[in-house]
Amino acid sequence: MAAPVPTDSPLRSPPPSSPVPERRTLLIVDDEEGPRESLRIVFSRDYEVLEAEEGIRAIELVKAQRVDAVILDLCMPGPTGIEVLQRIKEIEPGIEVVILTAYDTIETARQAIHLGACDYLTKPFDLGTITAAVARAISRRTMFEKLAGDSRRLQELQGTIEHHKMQTEIAQVRGEIYAGAVHDLNGPLTIISGFIEMANAEIHEAAVLEGKDLDLVRGHLAEVRRQVSQCIDISQRYLGFLRKRSVNEPDVGVNRILADLAELLKAHPNARGNRLVVQPLAEEECVTLNNTWLIQILLNLTINAFQCTTQPHQVSIQARRVAEPLDFSRINDGPEDRIINRDRFQNAAPLLAIAVQDNGPGIAPEVLARLFEPGYTTKPKGHGTGYGLVIVRRFIQRARGAIHLHTKLGQGTTFTLYLPVRHPAPAP
Repeated sequence: MAAPVPTDSPLRSPPPSSPVPERRTLLIVDDEEGPRESLRIVFSRDYEVLEAEEGIRAIELVKAQRVDAVILDLCMPGPTGIEVLQRIKEIEPGIEVVILTAYDTIETARQAIHLGACDYLTKPFDLGTITAAVARAISRRTMFEKLAGDSRRLQELQGTIEHHKMQTEIAQVRGEIYAGAVHDLNGPLTIISGFIEMANAEIHEAAVLEGKDLDLVRGHLAEVRRQVSQCIDISQRYLGFLRKRSVNEPDVGVNRILADLAELLKAHPNARGNRLVVQPLAEEECVTLNNTWLIQILLNLTINAFQCTTQPHQVSIQARRVAEPLDFSRINDGPEDRIINRDRFQNAAPLLAIAVQDNGPGIAPEVLARLFEPGYTTKPKGHGTGYGLVIVRRFIQRARGAIHLHTKLGQGTTFTLYLPVRHPAPAP
């Protein structure tokens, strides 16, 4: 059997030693060598001690290396102790300063405390008082460093959270944009499908295409080409938004857009069996909103109005000029009304109001409260993305416009857009 290894054997690993705490640095500033040397002897066992015989030298030492606490005499040649205290605090606010003086005055003490001195002692002083004052100063310095470290870590954590939050918001916005692109392209593609279906039916029904039949098919094919161009425009708009580029296009009057909208909706499946009434402006106007955005907004709202019920009903679009600023103060969000973009609305006359109204069943209060939420839809699965009204809200906000949604169960719903007028209006 092997003999036990002695405790002092070199084969036995020594116990792990605890980390040696870093020695703090104490700076003694006094023009008298005797008191300065005495203090050095007292504190050299516990601290790294630096000495300075006048204020300029003390300031240089504080700039050159780390100093945790200072014992500072007030009466010295050159800069006064108060001036040196002020400079030290400017260089490093965390340094704790113990003031020594042989000429105690209330005003001097007030100045020293105001500038951040942690203690104020008068000469002569006993050993216990000065060592206790320095111990308190070092303790305050340690506390200051811990608080500063905690604050720094907290700021880093907040920065990390903000970064992740920003990345999440960017991803969410991009997701809304892509969903919006799919939603907006679905409208023109549906219309294209309708025109192709009608053209195919006419081709199969006619033995020979000539005269009016040929003109009709040509018209349908021209509309298909037009809708394809619309899809391309929508794609470029979203790509431009993602690349932070503006889409420049000529101003188009609202009446022209309403006429295009009525033409587009002729072939839309949801318009069949229902009635569309469009009331244009008395005089052409142009609004501060991208033309493509405006027609997409109106398409969204009008198709939603057609889809509000399967029963035959009427959808009307009415445009009018508003000569006075609006008063929304009497309209509160509730079971029958909602105001979108109330706070950022550029409520300055003249304004243009475009109302999309249906005489359908109206909107239930619980549904009204959730409209404009991303992803929320009342349509069956596979028939709605829940982003149509989100896109409408985003475009209206960008134009600094507003939406007043009013509904009444059993009577119908009205979406009224309020948009700033662009000057001057385009020529008819």
